[in-house]
Amino acid sequence: MRTILVVIYVILFLILGLPVLGIEWIISKFNRKAADLSQLRIVQWAFRCICFLSGIRVTVEGEENVPKDQAVLYIGNHRSIFDIVVTYARCPGLTGYISKDGVNKVPLLGLWMKRLYCLFLDRKDIKQGLKVILTAIDQVKAGISICIFPEGTRNRDREDSTTLLPFKEGSFKIALKTGCLIIPMALTGTADIFENHFPWLKRTSVKLTYGKPIDPSKMTREEQKRIGSYCQEVIHEMLVKQAQTTQ
Repeated sequence: MRTILVVIYVILFLILGLPVLGIEWIISKFNRKAADLSQLRIVQWAFRCICFLSGIRVTVEGEENVPKDQAVLYIGNHRSIFDIVVTYARCPGLTGYISKDGVNKVPLLGLWMKRLYCLFLDRKDIKQGLKVILTAIDQVKAGISICIFPEGTRNRDREDSTTLLPFKEGSFKIALKTGCLIIPMALTGTADIFENHFPWLKRTSVKLTYGKPIDPSKMTREEQKRIGSYCQEVIHEMLVKQAQTTQ
């Protein structure tokens, strides 16, 4: 029943949201910032509704580590499509997510994502990937935060919630070229919502922890060369701590 309710809700939101997008487009012609923030809050409200209907209980720690007056690069471990739902609902400011290419072709969903400055990465096309990173750099400079999952794909290890796939170093150019802070996020429990018992949704508890900001400008050149590995170690330590506190 929970799964059916969520599916119906998402379909209705996308359909009924179409005229809303039209209104927001008109508003953007007069006040782009107001339209951007309005669309952000609408989607965040929708994601909170999805969490409620899915029976997700979210515990958040370290939210004081998230700056509210500047664009940042969010990075996190990736276990579930619900990683986006849980984290996006809490972004204090406009944030674009980097997603895999193909999602943008989903009717209406792709339109919402484009309006919210999401970018779509073709993992097989190196040149296209570079263009996405360059666009993300421009967006951060314009005051729009970016969120990436540096593992590049979902980690499907069901035995150990602390494991991580190797982080892609290229995505960290967004922070190195702009000097923005990196906000590490550790997520535990999201795979238990859906992926671990596909195709049904299950009521579960999720923990989201924001780590202390990482300032790439304070790193040495050698440290910057392995910034991805460093951030992976930071998130791994956060996941280990989460696992210890839930035992």
